[in-house]
Amino acid sequence: MDRNRRNRKNRGHKNNQQQKVQEVKPVFQFNAAAYNDPNAQKERSKAIQEVKGRAVICPKCGQPITDIASSLNDKASGSPVHFDCAFNEVASHEALGEGEKIAYIGQGRFGVLYYENIRDQRHFTIKKIIEWEDRDSKPEWRDEISNLYSKIN
Repeated sequence: MDRNRRNRKNRGHKNNQQQKVQEVKPVFQFNAAAYNDPNAQKERSKAIQEVKGRAVICPKCGQPITDIASSLNDKASGSPVHFDCAFNEVASHEALGEGEKIAYIGQGRFGVLYYENIRDQRHFTIKKIIEWEDRDSKPEWRDEISNLYSKIN
């Protein structure tokens, strides 16, 4: 009798597994026709050449910016600057106390972070927020670059 109960339980369990397998959604398939279109290929290659051909110079250090996607907007000129150049400028204007560090906190802002235990990087408080980029305005160069990147993909 115990054996029959077990068999009934297992039979029901197997049916549930089969039902779950049938509920799997279809997987995304690559559309090769869109990539094989000669006009689309020409447009993509033109956009790639335009992105590669732009020589953007950082106004802070005078060096070319190779990774435009990670650059920030300069307050004074409105042109892109290296992330490191912006970070170094913020760090040079801030006097840090013991247990404090400067960090990028997102959305064009830096923060002065205070750590009670400098070895424990998980627990901190933000003592000061430094606005590097204006939140309300989006620079024109960023719109141009995002449009070019969207043509590539």
